[in-house]
Amino acid sequence: MLIKNINECDFVNYKKISMFIIFPFCTFKCDKEFGTTICQNCSLSKEPNIEISNNEIISRYVSNQLTQAVVCAGLEPFDSWPDLISFIKDFRKSSQDDIVIYTGYIEDEIKDKIQEIVNLNIKNIIIKFGRYKPNQEKHYDEILGVMLASDNQYAKRIC
Repeated sequence: MLIKNINECDFVNYKKISMFIIFPFCTFKCDKEFGTTICQNCSLSKEPNIEISNNEIISRYVSNQLTQAVVCAGLEPFDSWPDLISFIKDFRKSSQDDIVIYTGYIEDEIKDKIQEIVNLNIKNIIIKFGRYKPNQEKHYDEILGVMLASDNQYAKRIC
């Protein structure tokens, strides 16, 4: 699987200590809609991609006694759909811990992918939906247990 990086103990993006996986691709839909560069992660696109196996990531996760969830974010996990769904399936063989996916998509834009996860009966999946919009009110998201940057963003447990 291609990624940009892994933070093995993230305390910022979810209410549980998480492994944070930074995915490598994005269409920069937030920038396109706003008409200028607003993405806080755009510099990540210039970083080299790292090839790492699902088994290596899962082994690191399982051997870390602190982590209680995996957060898939970075650029745009759903723009790496084959790698994302493959990782989710493989991860479920070793752990039932929460998988949180941060996306800039709205639900309707990825409903086919959400339905695939539901059809596979993969439990404990949380998706944070919504593009970043500057100059919006930050708000606390109960599901994630963190502040989100735009008032249009929200998390939903899909399974």
